Amino acid sequence: MAQEMKIGIKSREDFQKYTIAIAKGEIKPGKDQPKIWFDSLESMAQVLSTKNRELLKIIKDEKPKSLKELSDVSGRRVSNLSRTLKTMESYGIVTLEKENRTIRPRICVDNFSAVFGL
Repeated sequence: MAQEMKIGIKSREDFQKYTIAIAKGEIKPGKDQPKIWFDSLESMAQVLSTKNRELLKIIKDEKPKSLKELSDVSGRRVSNLSRTLKTMESYGIVTLEKENRTIRPRICVDNFSAVFGL
C-alpha cells in the first residue's frame, strides 16, 4: 500500500552537517522529519517531474506486471523506464520486484510533502 513521503531540500553542506550531527547523537530525527533529501529544488523536480508523476499514476492505476507492459501503457521505452525507475527506487518511491525473468514496478509512495528553508 502506497503512502506519503516527506522530502526535504538542503544544500549539500547543510545536509552533511545534519548527518554528522545525527551520527554524533547531537540530533535525533523525529518521525515527522523528511526521509529523503535533495540538494536543490531543481534536483527534486528532475525526479518528481510532471512526466514522472504521470508514470507513478500509471503504475498505481494500471498495476503493470512488467516493464514491457508499463512501456506499452505509458508509451515510454523500456530502457528509459528502467533508468527512471531505478532512480525512483533509490529514493524509496518505487520497488522493482524481480519475478522470473520480468521486473514488476510497484509504487511505494503516492503522496509527497516538501520541507525546505532559506
